[in-house]
Amino acid sequence: MDLLLRIQRLPVGRFHYRLLVVVGLGWLFDAMDTGLIAFIMTRLAEDWQLLPTQKGWVVSVGFVGMAIGAVLAGAVADRIGRKTVFVGTLLIYSIATALCGIAPNLMFLLIFRFIVGLGLGGQLPVAVSLVSEYIPAKVRGRFIVLLESFWGLGWLAAALIAYFVIPSHGWQAAFFIGGIPAVYALLVWYAIPESIPYLIMRGKTEKAHQIISNLEREANIEVVSTIEVLPVSQQSNISFAQLWSPPFAKRTLMLWLIWFGIVYSYYGIFTWLPSMLVQQGFNIVKSFEYTLILILAQLPGYLAAAWLVEKWGRKTTLAVFMAACAVSAYFFGQADSNNGIIAWGCLLSFFNLGAWGVLYTYTPEQYPANIRAFGSGWASAIGRVAGIIVPLVVTHMMSAAGGFNSVFLMFTAVFLAVAAVVLLLGEETRGRTLEDISR
Repeated sequence: MDLLLRIQRLPVGRFHYRLLVVVGLGWLFDAMDTGLIAFIMTRLAEDWQLLPTQKGWVVSVGFVGMAIGAVLAGAVADRIGRKTVFVGTLLIYSIATALCGIAPNLMFLLIFRFIVGLGLGGQLPVAVSLVSEYIPAKVRGRFIVLLESFWGLGWLAAALIAYFVIPSHGWQAAFFIGGIPAVYALLVWYAIPESIPYLIMRGKTEKAHQIISNLEREANIEVVSTIEVLPVSQQSNISFAQLWSPPFAKRTLMLWLIWFGIVYSYYGIFTWLPSMLVQQGFNIVKSFEYTLILILAQLPGYLAAAWLVEKWGRKTTLAVFMAACAVSAYFFGQADSNNGIIAWGCLLSFFNLGAWGVLYTYTPEQYPANIRAFGSGWASAIGRVAGIIVPLVVTHMMSAAGGFNSVFLMFTAVFLAVAAVVLLLGEETRGRTLEDISR
């Protein structure tokens, strides 16, 4: 029995849930550091008297770092290991976030924010590749959506820090709290093993066998004493050209379009939503309760996606959630009362973050082990480019007459376009092993 089949036959148990929680907490810290800047920005801009352009740079420079970090970390992870890069990126963004708290001026803050972006953008595609490669095919989708649900918890943590810490201790203290996850990196290093497909690809079969044998003992199943190895990909090298060679070109095009559309809409809506609603006269957005409601609406969205991704499959669930986002965005743009804003905002949050969970499941399933993190990183990087562009588009449209309605009509069209891309270019991957679907 070859090593990869031995992973698949492991019953879902303590190891899998431990992996989910340990990596999920890293995901939570990633989201917390991403969300903190949104809550810090108001006080920071007031203290430093920042111009609108300068505020935009504080946000955008992080996205530039995320785009570069996603590509670099993905490539490095396919060369030196998923776990190594996961821990390294965790240290990078945590330490850099703490340094933001002592930044003496805008220039230093921008430098530190860029470094934060390198770590934040690099961690996610590597983390999802690592978890995907250990979870049995029959529940892989559910586990990855649950992993992504830690993102909502991270934003909730950021909101709580903003509410309880910033008013009394200042925005610097919030940045210092964002640096605490650096301590967690040591626990991660000892708590999770390296990816088995990566070890096989690098010829470290003895180490892979030892890890799987330990997991078999932990699961109380027969330990296979012989080592049998089947190749995890047709090539061992990493190259950009592979992403655009058959059969991966269609998959790469699909992922790039989906990632661009989802990141464009998510950050275009949720980063700038407070400003847009205040401009429309909806003062409810100024309350902590409103922010909390929108964040909490994400969590049942993740749970629904976690169930449907194995019931309906990746393709159908993602397309349906994107279409539902389009409907929610349209009526959100037409809402003329606080109740309407809350109701359609919650639905938009529910379906948009559920779709994120499905996308993180779907992305690493498109590539073989030798370019899995690299391909996932490039898809994520293309999404970060959208995050850089969308603030310029939204601020320009909001300055025109009827800007609020126009902005959400635009997002409605983006959501519909993403749903169409999924239906036209996507293929179903539910229940298939990574090695089968990535060839």
